[in-house]
Amino acid sequence: MHDNDNLTIERPTFVTHLECAMEGDHYAADQVHNLSKAGKPLLVRYDLAGVKKALTKDALAQRPGDMWRYRELLPVRKCEDIVSLGEVTTPLIRLPKLGARLGGGEIIVKDEGRLPTGSFKARGLVMAVSMGKALGIKHMAMPTNGNAGAALAAYATSCGIKTTIFCPADTPEVNVSEIELQGATVYRVNGYIDDCGKIVGEGKAKVGWFDTSTLKEPYRIEGKKTMGLELAEQLGWDVPDVIFYPTGGGTGLIGMWKAFDELEKIGFIGSKRPRMVAVQASGCAPMVRAYEAGTEHATRWEDAHTIASGIRVPQAIGDFLILRAVRESKGFAIAVDDDKISSALNEVAREEGLLLCPEGAATYAAYKQSLADGRVSKTDRVMLFNCATGLKYPLPPVTRTLDRHKPIDYAQF
Repeated sequence: MHDNDNLTIERPTFVTHLECAMEGDHYAADQVHNLSKAGKPLLVRYDLAGVKKALTKDALAQRPGDMWRYRELLPVRKCEDIVSLGEVTTPLIRLPKLGARLGGGEIIVKDEGRLPTGSFKARGLVMAVSMGKALGIKHMAMPTNGNAGAALAAYATSCGIKTTIFCPADTPEVNVSEIELQGATVYRVNGYIDDCGKIVGEGKAKVGWFDTSTLKEPYRIEGKKTMGLELAEQLGWDVPDVIFYPTGGGTGLIGMWKAFDELEKIGFIGSKRPRMVAVQASGCAPMVRAYEAGTEHATRWEDAHTIASGIRVPQAIGDFLILRAVRESKGFAIAVDDDKISSALNEVAREEGLLLCPEGAATYAAYKQSLADGRVSKTDRVMLFNCATGLKYPLPPVTRTLDRHKPIDYAQF
């Protein structure tokens, strides 16, 4: 086995068609698509009976540990179209001290901050860009709260695709800088991410770029789906009892739910499913409001605000897919306050040495809140998703100093 086998050895491919997530009508594979005729996301469908014959757990175990190990369940057909910056398998990190403190439950963090560009957005965008390369797309545009734009910029630049990116004016500086440095042209916009999305949508016909917005193209779901494939394999082809997922556009939650279904159909897992929990911030919680109201769609959240900028998405085009996954899994949607997010970030860092991003910290805050109100139990094995490295976000200042020219009072240590 060589480290790049997944990128250089051709594998059989099984994509059959694309399907409207709402209406179920079919669209041809290997053609450029955005939304369906109904204006809804398209889902990639596979010949899963063919995958079942072609892929075994033993064969998979012999492949290098990156997301491209699952080629039979991915849309990129040829090695020459794969655009990779090293999409490693992300680790599962236990939080034993906090688990013991809270009553003995097993708390596991899947740390997506280890991926290229430091966030789980790398999974979705590497797939979107690889398919863009395969389909001959020359210019991609998208709205972003930061991390998705950085991932698009990096992957598109690596294969020569032009990128134009729009972000809210208060997007963290490090995100804006990395987007520009990695080859994109980025603009700050006086609005939210959906306002930026309108600019991208309107420019599609006028500029000719491809709209790479969340769920407005079919392949970011397939990249994010690998979180579910990877997680099941890491747990010995089992799934956790509960998954707490930071939810803005919700691509990863939708993708994992799709992954578990496909894994069952190829015989890799059984019918057991984790309860899917959509975690939002109290200052921007359209999915929570829709879940509690029992509706299929979520209305736009006005005056959206939270320190967890990655989940500040006032309106998501995949709202019905998020809510379906939550309800079908007997999960729920939950909102947490910003002060609880900050406290959770500090608690995990100081107790376990793991630096979460604010969105990842929101999942720990949501777990504590759910444990307290009885929606999860102390016996549940829970999975928290940390979606980006905490090093991308503002950290507390340290002002403590020591003057080496003066007598040092060692008693203070």
